Amino acid sequence: MGNITSVFVIMKNKDLFAANLEEKLKIEAPLADRLRPKDFIDFFGQDEVAGEGKILRRLIEKDELPSLIFWGPPGVGKTTLARLIAAKTNSFFSALSAVDSGLSVLREILSEAEERRELKNQRTILFIDEIHRWNKAQQDALLPYVERGLITLIGATTENPSFEINSALLSRCRVFILKRLDDEALSKILKRALTDKERGFGLSRVEISNDVLGLLANLSGGDARDALNGLEIAVKSKFKSEKGKIILNADDIKDALQKTHVIFDKRGEEFYNLISALHKSMRGSAPDAALYWLARMLEGGVDPLYVARRVLRFSAEDIGVADSRALLIADAAYNACHKLGMPECNVHLAEAVVYCAMAKKSNALYAAYNEAAKDARETSHLGVPLHLRNATTRLMKEIGYGKGYKYNPDFKEPVEQEFFPKELKGKKYL
Repeated sequence: MGNITSVFVIMKNKDLFAANLEEKLKIEAPLADRLRPKDFIDFFGQDEVAGEGKILRRLIEKDELPSLIFWGPPGVGKTTLARLIAAKTNSFFSALSAVDSGLSVLREILSEAEERRELKNQRTILFIDEIHRWNKAQQDALLPYVERGLITLIGATTENPSFEINSALLSRCRVFILKRLDDEALSKILKRALTDKERGFGLSRVEISNDVLGLLANLSGGDARDALNGLEIAVKSKFKSEKGKIILNADDIKDALQKTHVIFDKRGEEFYNLISALHKSMRGSAPDAALYWLARMLEGGVDPLYVARRVLRFSAEDIGVADSRALLIADAAYNACHKLGMPECNVHLAEAVVYCAMAKKSNALYAAYNEAAKDARETSHLGVPLHLRNATTRLMKEIGYGKGYKYNPDFKEPVEQEFFPKELKGKKYL
């Protein structure tokens, strides 16, 4: 009897120790984890997706979720949104990370989900963080359970789902795109961290001006985790003043983030100066300078997709038909940024920028389109000439649609026929 009592005491102590450890880990968790919203009122910056009255919000409130994929850059709330769903749903919520979980763990979860459905008629929501890291076989294993409705899948990914999620699985999920957080949303999150007395620094007497807070938001590049980690490091590394306050200035923020205030100044002027310098260096056929300005932007933390979009535009606007390969290379660099992100995509952008800088230049397409657009706006009342219209019905044929049109491949010699309305006959744009 004494042995049984001893075993019971040992087990009880183990449970108590585990509970204490769990509570300690919660208290010592990084600020970004401690501060995760428990309700939508504190979920900032994604109103287009999860705002009141939006379709996702309604589905959550009605507990009628389909399988979902949350796609967006790091630190924008994908995991937080999944945890909010867990708090609002009557389904059993199970979470795992694709980084450190494989098929064996998945099969165990799926088996438990099946048993739960049979015994309790309870659905299971399975959240998989970084689902793009799973290979085809692992993703395929989910498919029959999603099809049968045994589990509701919520996958989070920083990569383009079109490239990284199996088409069969993707077709059974609704994709929601979460955008980078703007400075206003980040400032709200940071202010909440500074005032929350239970999970934030509300009891620490932190003093920080709105300008410095705005700097922290700006330098974080739309990433709430980055912003909160920077705030936490700055607070913990700063000695208190004589009055017992922790006073944070701009240098404290820059040191904490290990970033300089070059790319994103308060008004954004330097950012646009840099992209202008990149454009003009490519336009002026100066590849070395173009590479330098590209590096200034990327090393400063600019979104590589923003640069890729500008280079893609440049390839058609400033090069165009003078070297059509520039468009292909710029497009390939844009896709590489989607698939890889920084820092891996820096060489792809470098290749596109250097190629565009060295390519022959022509703005003929740009000028020609602008002139054509002007004519289009001023002559939108002109009808399409009858011989250029398709006669899709007998009546259309009878009234002359398509009459007199010459099918060019049928002629060996050049064919003369007019493709403009008669009012613009002979117009030249190129």
